[in-house]
Amino acid sequence: MKAKVVEDADVVTYVVVCDPGDEAVSAFEYATVGWFDRAARDYRRIPVDEQCELLSLIGDVAEGQDGPILHVHAVLGLSDGTTRGGHLLEGRVFPTLEAVVTETPAQLRKVLRPDIGIALIDLDRSQP
Repeated sequence: MKAKVVEDADVVTYVVVCDPGDEAVSAFEYATVGWFDRAARDYRRIPVDEQCELLSLIGDVAEGQDGPILHVHAVLGLSDGTTRGGHLLEGRVFPTLEAVVTETPAQLRKVLRPDIGIALIDLDRSQP
């Protein structure tokens, strides 16, 4: 995986390019997306066991108790034109993944919400 800063101002912009075989929770040779099951307080895993194209990727990176937490949603295009989407849990890149990442000036913090079962952004602990 390669990354380069293409703009270094108040908001930093990176370009990230992944190579074949990179695991980047990361167009995929295969992937797994997830749907958060409220009753189970866990992600229901949805495997995509075929080459697919990354159609959309959006999310955030916030500081958690044990370091950065990646929270990304993906829409994957399949060979028959259908899609699969959800929380991106894993993905093996093929032939490439090219993404533009824009850093926000805010320092976001996530805190475990035991009532829900996942860590969520806590605006009171985040800093502008």
